[in-house]
Amino acid sequence: MRLRLRSGALSAGCLLAEALGVALFLRGFFPLPVRSVSRGEARAEPPAEPAPPGTGIASNWTKIPPPLFRKVVIVLIDALRDDFVFGSKGKQFMPYTTQVVEKGTSYSFIAEAKPPTVTMPRIKALMTGSIPGFIDVVVNLNSPALMTDNLIWQAKAAGKRIIFYGDDTWVKLFPKHFVEYDGTTSFFVSDFTEVDDNVTRHLDRVLKREDWDLLILHYLGLDHIGHVTGPNSPLVGPKLREMDNILKKIHISLLSKEGEASLPSLLVVCGDHGMSETGSHGGSSEGEVHTPLLFISSAFEKKSGPLTQLELVQQTDLASTLAVGLGLPISRNNVGNIILPVVGSRTMREQLRFLHMNGFQLSTLLQENTPAYGKDLGYEQFKIAEKSHGNWIKLYLEGNNSEILLNLGKKVLKQYLEALRTLSSSLSKQVAQYDMYSMMVGTVIIMEVLLLLLLSVPKALSSRAEFEVPLSPPFFSLLFYLMCLMLCAIHVIVCTSAESLCYFCSMSWLTAVGVMMLISALMCGILSAVGKILENSRLPLKNAGASNSSWSEVDVLILAGTIGHVLSLGASSFIEEEHQTWYFLINTLCLALCQELCRNHFLLKECDLQLGTTVKQNFDSIGEASECRNIDVQAASDSKLGKAASSAEFVKGSDKWISLASPWIILICCRLLRSLNQTGVQWAHRPDFGHWLTSSEHKSELSVLAAVSLVMIFVLVQRRCSLVSKIAMALGLLGVYSYRAAIGNVVFPWQRDSKDISKGITEARFVYVFVLGIVFTGTKDLLKSQVISADSSVKSTGLWEVYSGLVLLSALLFRPHNLPVLVFCLLIQTVMTKYIWRPLKFDAAQITIMHYWFGQAFFYFQGNSNGIATVDVSAGFVGLESYVEIPAIFLTAFATYAGPLLWAIHLLCYLSSEVSRNSAAVGHGCFCYALMRSIPVAIYIVLVTGLRYHLFIWSVFSPKLLYEGVHVFITAAICLFFTAMDQNHFQNVQD
Repeated sequence: MRLRLRSGALSAGCLLAEALGVALFLRGFFPLPVRSVSRGEARAEPPAEPAPPGTGIASNWTKIPPPLFRKVVIVLIDALRDDFVFGSKGKQFMPYTTQVVEKGTSYSFIAEAKPPTVTMPRIKALMTGSIPGFIDVVVNLNSPALMTDNLIWQAKAAGKRIIFYGDDTWVKLFPKHFVEYDGTTSFFVSDFTEVDDNVTRHLDRVLKREDWDLLILHYLGLDHIGHVTGPNSPLVGPKLREMDNILKKIHISLLSKEGEASLPSLLVVCGDHGMSETGSHGGSSEGEVHTPLLFISSAFEKKSGPLTQLELVQQTDLASTLAVGLGLPISRNNVGNIILPVVGSRTMREQLRFLHMNGFQLSTLLQENTPAYGKDLGYEQFKIAEKSHGNWIKLYLEGNNSEILLNLGKKVLKQYLEALRTLSSSLSKQVAQYDMYSMMVGTVIIMEVLLLLLLSVPKALSSRAEFEVPLSPPFFSLLFYLMCLMLCAIHVIVCTSAESLCYFCSMSWLTAVGVMMLISALMCGILSAVGKILENSRLPLKNAGASNSSWSEVDVLILAGTIGHVLSLGASSFIEEEHQTWYFLINTLCLALCQELCRNHFLLKECDLQLGTTVKQNFDSIGEASECRNIDVQAASDSKLGKAASSAEFVKGSDKWISLASPWIILICCRLLRSLNQTGVQWAHRPDFGHWLTSSEHKSELSVLAAVSLVMIFVLVQRRCSLVSKIAMALGLLGVYSYRAAIGNVVFPWQRDSKDISKGITEARFVYVFVLGIVFTGTKDLLKSQVISADSSVKSTGLWEVYSGLVLLSALLFRPHNLPVLVFCLLIQTVMTKYIWRPLKFDAAQITIMHYWFGQAFFYFQGNSNGIATVDVSAGFVGLESYVEIPAIFLTAFATYAGPLLWAIHLLCYLSSEVSRNSAAVGHGCFCYALMRSIPVAIYIVLVTGLRYHLFIWSVFSPKLLYEGVHVFITAAICLFFTAMDQNHFQNVQD
């Protein structure tokens, strides 16, 4: 038995296998922190003071020092940038906080957050003092309970009563830790007020009570305003003023309850992360990683002068500082340092005790993670400081109160602080280890898929586009089983000898054997393809002319552009500014197309038409040899003869001149799109047309642009839709504008003000109804063409209606200033279809690669980048009253990858509508699309593995890796859709 497999089915299967490999690699590359001490092991006794030298003298201080503060209130304002408090906005909108910072009893710092700057990893960093794994950005939507040692658990174990109000991420991370709590969802970003009112409404009641020790408030409104309107929105000022009044209320209440004999209270004001210039977060720009950190307490000295240069501390320093402030053990996984000014009012002995506890904890963590810890500079410095500390203890216990004791104490303080900084720096590089085995298994699958696709190019792009897969060849059956046994043996050896946790080893044996069988099957497929190529290379060609193949300028450009882009992924600067690579490639492609059009219209003479007959005969004569050469004779003959015939067909009327002008029209469109959204890193801060449109002063201009864009979308899309779909499209686009008007982005001409701003739930759901209706109509036509009758016109109409439904969904999810991106996308597709692809008769492979290139360019035209901060999470909550995980993830992913998705679906519509093309055109397109996605992913994964200790691995390379991984999953879904639309995918043939 042999299985005849179409190229589309092969590429879809390969991409599914590649998606599995990418998932394994990502799980190994972004591991959960290893060797983290469980909470059950974390209640070890604190270290005693260093023993003084000599005999007869010993310190009896072996307990944890008593707490410094009676009550602690933590006010975490989500996305609070440092300049919102210490800059001009702080002075204007937060007068009370500014007064306390400049003249009150407080200490002010700038806390640096490590990427990824999203909420859940930042909460972990604040409460554990550790640096969470980068994979936390993926699980941010579904926060699992935090099982490692942390400040909240230590406080509860010590009998502290904790109350929490705010972001329900805390409730998920610390279940059953709060004696009272009220969580609010953090993902419904259209809510600016209720999400904070739900926190503030508890304040008056709680501040009057005495039955709590730790109060945590997490305000989300500022973050939501940033996501929807940006950091320069007029809504930011009133929100900061609201936060200032809340801080004033809390501070005054705490001061009023402090008695002369009781301990003072502490108010901590901080942000979990900052906010980029576009209002988002997740990356490593200065606005995203710098947050204010304020300690306000009557225990501190009152400021006398203006605010000086602020000290930069790490966000992880808060956990250890609060631990000693509350009289708790420092978390075992903490990599932060105690912020000394906060405990600076205590005696020298207490300060040295605090720093010794911090240094002992850091050195212990270093021993658990570094075999050669004794040679670490920080460890050596700590031992020296500990010895000096012992000398100080000796003088202190002897009753020496001279200047020598004070000077030695200051010296020991400096030694401890230097040792803590070095230890913290060493541990920050070692807190997470790579799961190399899982990474290698994933890499092997990915590289095998790429090699199989490359070896399959001749067959996949042939006129038949079929593969004969032998189901039971004796040799490969034996090889398959031998490889399975060998890989299983390697798996057992690795998993039994691994010292650290390995994800692939933790999988069930059945799953692991399935992966080994997949690797073996791919290897057998590769060897089979190599054998076929060697066999065909020994066969003599029946016509020598068949071996001559000519490469056009477009072919050379496609090859050079693909190789150049892949090579550029090895440089961090090229990844940060990858949009420039794609802009350059599509601009160069337009110039190459212009040259092809000029040659087509002006250089082909009448004699070429006569020559066409001879060329046709030559192609016919080598038709039999096509199976040996595995080339698409039909596509090649169409290309050569079509170009000759097109000079007579398209010189008529104005079509010729429009065709010649079309590349320049596309270049103008691309230039306009580049000015709409600044992206990347180097120039992202510069103002662009999008910023100008979204400012509150230009709402009327944005409204006009949005209305014109929606009209243009209707004109460009409706031409191939049924009457019912046209009506649904028109009503849906009207609903899009109504939705944007409802949430205050745009205005109707008769609308004088925008005070009545709502969430637009009804309007968005109104549009969803028409999206589903159009997609359902198209799906019905597709099923009819696939099941009842093989009518290509019905299939083409169905595909176009599905495409139209996706365009309407994109219009709803895109922000109003981005609607021109959708208009230009449709316009360029229309121009290229009518005036470039059809006259020049490009084959399916060339058209597929052009679609892929433009899809990548439009990904960046939308304002996306390779940083997480540019993901528009607000799109995931359009039409939702509350956070619903699956729809939110789907809508966010669709809005982010709308450009590549729309170009991919348009490719399928175009290839299916061209009845003159080879029936294998859809399969060719699917295969080329899969190959174009597999090449950069495979090479990039190899590069990232080699650069895993690079300085910018977490800030530049890792976000790009996540984007590439998600793109692979989306491409796999696209190829499955291609395969479903490609009739007669496979059939069994008896040998």
